[in-house]
Amino acid sequence: MWKKWLIILISIFGVWLVGPTLDSNLQKYYPSWVQPVPLGLDLKGGAQLLLEVDTTAMFKDKAVQLYDETRSALIDRNKGVIRFSGLRNNDGVISFNVRDSSDISDAKGRLRSALGVGVDISSTGNTVTLEYTDKHKQEMIDDALARSIEIVRRRIDALGTKEPSIQSQGGKYILIQLPGVDNPEHIKELIGQTAKMTFHLVNENITQEQLASGRAPNGTEFLPYMDSPSQMVPVYSHVEVSGESLKDSQADFDQNNMPVVTTVFDTTGARRFARLTTEHVNERFAIVLDGRVLSAPTIREPIPGGRGQISGGFTLQGAKDLAVLLRSGALPAPLQVIEERTVGAGLGADTIAAGKIGSAVGVLFVVLFMILLYGRFGAIADLVLMVNLAMIIGVSALFGATLTLPGIAGIVLTLGMAVDANILPFERIRDEVRAGVPTLRAVDEGFRRSAKTVMDSELTNLICALVLFQFGAGPIRGFAVTLSVGVITTLFTCLCLSRVLIDWYMAGKNRAIDYVKVRKGE
Repeated sequence: MWKKWLIILISIFGVWLVGPTLDSNLQKYYPSWVQPVPLGLDLKGGAQLLLEVDTTAMFKDKAVQLYDETRSALIDRNKGVIRFSGLRNNDGVISFNVRDSSDISDAKGRLRSALGVGVDISSTGNTVTLEYTDKHKQEMIDDALARSIEIVRRRIDALGTKEPSIQSQGGKYILIQLPGVDNPEHIKELIGQTAKMTFHLVNENITQEQLASGRAPNGTEFLPYMDSPSQMVPVYSHVEVSGESLKDSQADFDQNNMPVVTTVFDTTGARRFARLTTEHVNERFAIVLDGRVLSAPTIREPIPGGRGQISGGFTLQGAKDLAVLLRSGALPAPLQVIEERTVGAGLGADTIAAGKIGSAVGVLFVVLFMILLYGRFGAIADLVLMVNLAMIIGVSALFGATLTLPGIAGIVLTLGMAVDANILPFERIRDEVRAGVPTLRAVDEGFRRSAKTVMDSELTNLICALVLFQFGAGPIRGFAVTLSVGVITTLFTCLCLSRVLIDWYMAGKNRAIDYVKVRKGE
């Protein structure tokens, strides 16, 4: 008996979960962890962006990094300087000439130790060549894609956008769906910035004539101001503090009530920032974001503690956007928008209305069919079917699955399979009754003998759904999610709940027959 009541309680809980989805006014009576099922882009309207990770730009940066690491390894004074010439970067292939052929083996060993196994090092004569292996390049692409997805997710979440869908597609693409967003321009601008921030000292020895010529000496770069691109700032190429050391950033106001961005560094960044501001008092340093200078203030006094402030004539929204960018981290590679779609909310509403009508008509025909064919057992099957539908939606909402048009198709298919799962026991019960088996025993045998067939059918569908979810994307995943949830709820309702209700119905029917016999004196 306790098993039967547990089945009933689980069913009631599943139906209870669907309350906020049926009526948003019921949300106030529910705990915070029970939410209405979120609607997808095709039902709610919104924007869809397909972004491509620019691997070409990423490999250019990696090649520059490999060039610098190679040079550093060769002139390491602790291990001894290896004399070389002609160090160059040719489309990602680093090469140089070793002056003394006896140093080639030492140079290759030192480079392997410094650069790791991801770099292929070879030599021809006195020329040593380095480049990333194909395997390591693929690992870098996979890592850049995973990091980009996480950073894009943090940036969008920080904007308060509800129910975004962000997922990889095709190896180097990111598909973003933003239900309810009808103007994605601001989001495109925000997520498209790499947000790579660095701190550099300003080279005060550069003359105006040198700036005007545009020819920067070695170790110095001419970078434009963000607000005034025509005005250039000479900064040393060496990075004093990297934005990777940022722990937090927030929009705030300074003493003049002007919007600024406050920054907090981690332990390493705080130590470097304190050393920078201590050793270079009364010198300027530049705050550079994506190759443009945000501001170049003068260091008035040492700044210990790792807390700083960025001012640059921001608007309040600009300060908030920059804080979001810095807080979420720098993209490992630029992102290019290669496709953009906008779905109107009206089209989504029309789709929902059409879906409601179609579902209502389909459910009505199923209900009538089951009652006409199986009578009271059919009515019980219809009740189980409604519980199953409620549980699918309620469980999907509980796990935060987004309901899309393909998801609705998955629900409809699940209901069809649920009807089939109910028919199998009923037909088996009929066969047992025709064979002269008593009714109660026929019910037991019908459910027992059909359970294996139902389990085999539903588990096969579950395997298919899991494969679709693993290898599919977008709408296919939405279909797979609802199909998977539907398979599990169908097994529960058809094999457990249906059996309990029929047992209670048969027990009540037998008690009624016994009562009539007593009244007649039989």
